[in-house]
Amino acid sequence: MRLGAFSMSLAVKDLAASRKFYTEMGFTEMGGDFDTGWLILRNGECVLGLFQGHIEQNMLTFNPGWGAEAEPLETFEDVRAIQARLKASGATIVNEADPDGTGPAYFTVSDPDGNQVFFDQHVPAPNGGDRTSGDG
Repeated sequence: MRLGAFSMSLAVKDLAASRKFYTEMGFTEMGGDFDTGWLILRNGECVLGLFQGHIEQNMLTFNPGWGAEAEPLETFEDVRAIQARLKASGATIVNEADPDGTGPAYFTVSDPDGNQVFFDQHVPAPNGGDRTSGDG
């Protein structure tokens, strides 16, 4: 199962202070919207999402359909197919994507220790909605 681009999403108290801290470490902004409380930063292959007021705890994030450089992939496993596979394995789904939906969607799963893993697909499903195609 290929999960897509990986990043760490951090729940921050002060977005400006966090941006300053991480840019001083060599991270550069590659996306987001400061005015609405979120930024995406990159340092080499390391990607951080800074979120003020959007998430309650830090979490691992995977973006099905995106490559390491945040470019859309031609083939990939749709987020709903990943969700169905994890759900069938007994994983605890915290927030579920509509299994019958199409297009961008997200869900969150909790690992055995309560850490949250966020799957956030920004691109349409491969092959016009075939949710099981791709590199699964």
